[in-house]
Amino acid sequence: MSTEWGYCQNNGPETWHKCFPQAAGTRQSPVDIRSVNTKILTTNQCLSWKYVPENALDISNTGYGWKVQVNGEGSELVGGPLDGRYVLEQFHCHWAETSDKGSEHTMNGKTYAGELHFVHWNATKYSSFAEAVEQPDGLAVLGIFLQSGDKSEEMEKIVSYLSQIQYKGQQVAIDQAIDPNTMIPKSSPYYTYLGSLTTPPCLECVVWIVFKDPLQVSEEQLEAFRELRSYSYKERCPEDEFRGYIKTNYRPTLPVGSREVKAVYPMKQRISPQKMNGEKSL
Repeated sequence: MSTEWGYCQNNGPETWHKCFPQAAGTRQSPVDIRSVNTKILTTNQCLSWKYVPENALDISNTGYGWKVQVNGEGSELVGGPLDGRYVLEQFHCHWAETSDKGSEHTMNGKTYAGELHFVHWNATKYSSFAEAVEQPDGLAVLGIFLQSGDKSEEMEKIVSYLSQIQYKGQQVAIDQAIDPNTMIPKSSPYYTYLGSLTTPPCLECVVWIVFKDPLQVSEEQLEAFRELRSYSYKERCPEDEFRGYIKTNYRPTLPVGSREVKAVYPMKQRISPQKMNGEKSL
């Protein structure tokens, strides 16, 4: 096995535990969210967020996908299942070769074309992202399913930079406002559980919040993601099944085990538990 992890046959998710032991842990992500097994979490603390669109700093090719680094000052994710104030650190995306799969989480076995992740860290309890990532409640990640359909105007801003970061390690400053608020479904039910990073070292430090309603992006936008390269400009193109392109970068689902997955519905959508697709009241 290659010492560098990836998504190919020789270094894909099924091999990660050999170099990253936590990848074989009991609190791993992603999972298949099955409504019949979830419980309803009733909370008076509505999940809320705010972001500063001008605080997107740069976009880079990590060799595993694109990542937008953010200045978290002025951002805030609070309420819902969270204890404390979480600030935005970065956001990135997962996808596959074709749009019938690509999301990391699944809903009742259903896959989506991709999944967008907004990564936050607990600024109430910890002094930095590096410190928070070592703690069981250190991070909170918003997961938004991507569905192939209409073009997302906000996502198109990200796509406009991809030609400048075609190779691993390339990075370019962002010179326009990118607003995460427009990519998060406003009144969608969401599911929450305790999990992990979905990439090595797969640390078990994440409070996951996965929205039920997807964001539509165009097939052209998804194709632009798949054109990124997994190797640097000066490196030789790897002889793998993807010919050096980042055609797929999602981790398959893992067992929920004894963990609870809780469903939260906006107040105006609250209905009797008997009508919630078998979800149990909590």
